[in-house]
Amino acid sequence: MDMPARREFDWELKTVESTKFGIHERNNGQFCVVLNHSLLRGVTSKMIYWWFLNFPNLAVTLTGIEGYDGKKVPAYLLWHPFDHLSASLSGNLGPGATSQAGAYIEIKEAMQYLKYGWKYPVNNKLRIFYCDKDGWAMGKALPVIGKVMSLRIHYKDVYENGDILGVHYHYEIVIGAGGNNAISRFINGRIKSHFSPEFFEAWHTHNVIEVGTFENFLPALYEQRLSPEAVSYSKPMNCASSYPSSQEAYDLCLFEQRMQGYKEAGDVHRYQGLDSKTFL
Repeated sequence: MDMPARREFDWELKTVESTKFGIHERNNGQFCVVLNHSLLRGVTSKMIYWWFLNFPNLAVTLTGIEGYDGKKVPAYLLWHPFDHLSASLSGNLGPGATSQAGAYIEIKEAMQYLKYGWKYPVNNKLRIFYCDKDGWAMGKALPVIGKVMSLRIHYKDVYENGDILGVHYHYEIVIGAGGNNAISRFINGRIKSHFSPEFFEAWHTHNVIEVGTFENFLPALYEQRLSPEAVSYSKPMNCASSYPSSQEAYDLCLFEQRMQGYKEAGDVHRYQGLDSKTFL
């Protein structure tokens, strides 16, 4: 696979110090990952919901971007300036061929491509478990075994004196089959050969940059949502030119609570909350 050339958007990319991140490895080989982001300013949960509904099929014309001037490219290339390759939807799609629970999304990218190349690739077709105004979840399940991968995102508006300060964006991942029998240990051993702690350390940096870029481009794209065939982006449309690259994780208490919960849970997939759709 060939990665598209880097997009020079001149954005201040968020640093890992802006988040709180942790990995818990269980005795049966499962991994539990929690990533609590800093508050996303200038963005609303409506914008993020619209993005998740549409981004795999959305195209954007870039202007004033070196090597891309006047080119129409997948909007997925806006979501990260150098790690993203492609995203596509299939299966049971929502109105207008949008994302919805039960559909499948295929993602191709590489974690920290400029540093590692294709050492930590992602090339997965995942089932969308949940897609709504408060969150998104996707993953894989096997017959009889159940879930072996689930990625859950929660987002909500944060208010002060009636005004939106920004969006609280919180990410949790569970990798591996439940139980502690020979089958689950075998499955988790195979999974670990790819989704290792080192992979998730690289993913941490990737996701911090990815989520942080919402501040830069999403408000501008959302304004054009009624004309999806003519969406464009240029450097002057950067909505976060005055924002710092380093902030603080929004809710350290939540992070500690969720990490401790994964350590104590008997069934971490159930604790994650996808079955009951109970988002934080």
